[in-house]
Amino acid sequence: MTEISDFLPHRPSHLAARTVVFIAFDGAEPLDLMGPIGVFSRAEELAPGSYALRVASVDGALLRTRSPLSLAGIVPLSSIEGRLDTVLVAGGHEQAIHQAATEVALVEWLNRRGRQARRIGSICTGAFVLGAAGLLDGRYVTTHWAAVDLLQQYFPKAKVDPDAIYRIDGPICTSAGVTTGIDLALALVRDDLGQEIASAIARDLVLFLHRPGRQQQISATLVAQQSAGDLFSALLVWMLDHPQEDMSVNALAERAAMSPRNFARRFLREVGKPPGQYVLELRIDHACRHLEKTGWSIERIAERSGLKNADTLHRVFRQHLGMTPAQYRARLAEE
Repeated sequence: MTEISDFLPHRPSHLAARTVVFIAFDGAEPLDLMGPIGVFSRAEELAPGSYALRVASVDGALLRTRSPLSLAGIVPLSSIEGRLDTVLVAGGHEQAIHQAATEVALVEWLNRRGRQARRIGSICTGAFVLGAAGLLDGRYVTTHWAAVDLLQQYFPKAKVDPDAIYRIDGPICTSAGVTTGIDLALALVRDDLGQEIASAIARDLVLFLHRPGRQQQISATLVAQQSAGDLFSALLVWMLDHPQEDMSVNALAERAAMSPRNFARRFLREVGKPPGQYVLELRIDHACRHLEKTGWSIERIAERSGLKNADTLHRVFRQHLGMTPAQYRARLAEE
């Protein structure tokens, strides 16, 4: 039986392992740590000698995370010697982040040692800690959607992207948090070790390989589903699963057992937008996902997304996204 190690490239033995430091603190979000650590750990298993992983805090004491989980085996930042490759700061709840961002020893370490790393980044609200160290100035960055405005307010010199799930701008890499920390870590491993290892990790962790960093944190259709009441919740799920079906007001009203006029009025009140606008945004979301996940032709994507043909898909993308489907796909390939 062929083992994965038979075809995955390995880091030459004469090269030192890349030191990756995950910075934690009391109140840190455990998923911000465990997700990226899992990705880098799998990479080390597949390509031994690639990474040396450390979880560190200011004093190295037992850490109480945001959950009932506590973390042992933490090393003090002062004990980390040698060249640093990657430093990633976890996020956490508001009080924990405030304490971390005002922890003089941590901020000084990030300024002194973090700046020496090949790349330094954050998961979720860990971006505020990087900002406190002056590392976000002039850089495109992101954080959790609920904190993007506050991040921009606190650090006006940063170029905060409110939609992206992660951004990599030179040596600074930031993510929107929780599961998107996995996406960022996978992108970093792919840059280091190549597509084959990244693909193997994604399969092992049952991940979607390479969610592009500029993908929106929250789609328009998800926002609408969250705001809709019980009357339309089942209908919205059906619409999401059947983009090719007839979604005219008359057809949807019939499915909801309502008159078209009453349906349109109630839909606007509960979902927050007219049925036609919602249907178009839903189909655009479908087309974007197919462009991200598949190598299908534009014609096939248009058909499967309910946009009928390539001409319609091109027109819709130019009007609503400011680019053609081919340009959208090319942008993803560059990330």
